[in-house]
Amino acid sequence: MARAAIGLGVRDLAAAAGVSPTTITRLERGEELYPRTVAAVRAALESKGVIFINANGGGPGVRLRDPAAG
Repeated sequence: MARAAIGLGVRDLAAAAGVSPTTITRLERGEELYPRTVAAVRAALESKGVIFINANGGGPGVRLRDPAAG
């Protein structure tokens, strides 16, 4: 969901995170990956403006950083 929200393709996100496109596909299918791999993908998404929201009764989610907020 986060990748689509910011308009990144699988290859674009893979390059930004320093992983293979296959790894992004595996992550999106819900397969288990090394924690460092998940952290790299998360960091790449956060650098593009994605904010991860912890579960708060409605489950975890994402939102986009307001560009005006800096």
